[in-house]
Amino acid sequence: MKLVVQVRLLPTPEEASALEATLRACNRAATHASQVAFAKDMKDRNRLQKEVYGDLKARFGLSAQPVVRAVKKVVDAYATLRANLRAGNLGPPTCKRYRAAVGTPIGFRLQAAQPFDDRCLSWQYDARTVSIWTVAGRMRGIRFVCSPDQLKTLVAHRKGESDLVCRGGKWFLIATCDLPDPEVYEPVDWIGVDRGIVNLATTSDGTNYQGRRLSRYRRWQARKRAELQKKRSRSARRRLARRKRKEQRHATHVNHRISKEIVSVAQRTGRGIAVEALGGIRERVRLRRDQRGSLSSWPFHQLGQHLAYKACRAGVPFLEVDAAYTSQRCPRCGHTERANRSDRDHFRCRRCGLAGPADVVAGVNVRDRARSAWVLVTAPAPAP
Repeated sequence: MKLVVQVRLLPTPEEASALEATLRACNRAATHASQVAFAKDMKDRNRLQKEVYGDLKARFGLSAQPVVRAVKKVVDAYATLRANLRAGNLGPPTCKRYRAAVGTPIGFRLQAAQPFDDRCLSWQYDARTVSIWTVAGRMRGIRFVCSPDQLKTLVAHRKGESDLVCRGGKWFLIATCDLPDPEVYEPVDWIGVDRGIVNLATTSDGTNYQGRRLSRYRRWQARKRAELQKKRSRSARRRLARRKRKEQRHATHVNHRISKEIVSVAQRTGRGIAVEALGGIRERVRLRRDQRGSLSSWPFHQLGQHLAYKACRAGVPFLEVDAAYTSQRCPRCGHTERANRSDRDHFRCRRCGLAGPADVVAGVNVRDRARSAWVLVTAPAPAP
């Protein structure tokens, strides 16, 4: 499995100026290469590199390997755009967003991240320094800081590119680490996880991770955003950007904490983790105006990603099951009816009378579906 490790750089003012100039030059070069690729319809890496290689070196002062990385960044950006167009993520062809994406070349911000490979970036783990190519020459001895666990992961598993990022005046390196996949054990049972807005996660064991504090925090941030947006000043825009990043970090921390606890329980008890497949849920539902903000800020996808990668790293089986009628089906008799769930919090079967918290019942249904699905997943292939 692939994991990213983020470390913070501590450059001197002179080193920071060189790093900033390098990012600007690389992104200007990438924007120029993107314009050439768009004008001549060159989305192939080898053809585009032959077309712009000499021009990028002469005009932007880049050496050979940064030019190659800039061209690769452009090709990857157009590949991502094509994938989004095929998936319909940019709307129908008549949509304004779709026409803008198709009709204009991709541009890169001057502060956008730039990938570096081992030819232009090297790590000195014992000294906790890096050596990196810049437009001002090779910068050696730039200090970085990270936790002992991160350093151990870097030393043992770092592989491939590392991205140089400037965020809020701070410099970071995001390194890709390729960890071996641990052997997944045979589960004795499953933990069904029901994700929601009021309760972020509820397990089939009855453990409930409420989202009230996160919802209050988001409402408070929304009020502060509205106050700053009314000012329409440059300082207000800067403060809005800082608040946005802070809110994202807070929600990510909550999801990390919840997923870590669920995975540890599953690993300790020898069980697997099952969640509902909620892909496309925002396109399937129609919401009132006052509900749109809460659903758009619902971090269910990120929680599922955290559960998946933490389970994979711990060797815990992980499954996504069909989410249809998990909150309306009785786990005892199988009777499915909308009236079984009289309100958001309570479930009562109209046939057998089984009653309980609605989210716990949904988690039990997810667990039962995982039991059936795992039998199909692990069944031997039929003989030809």
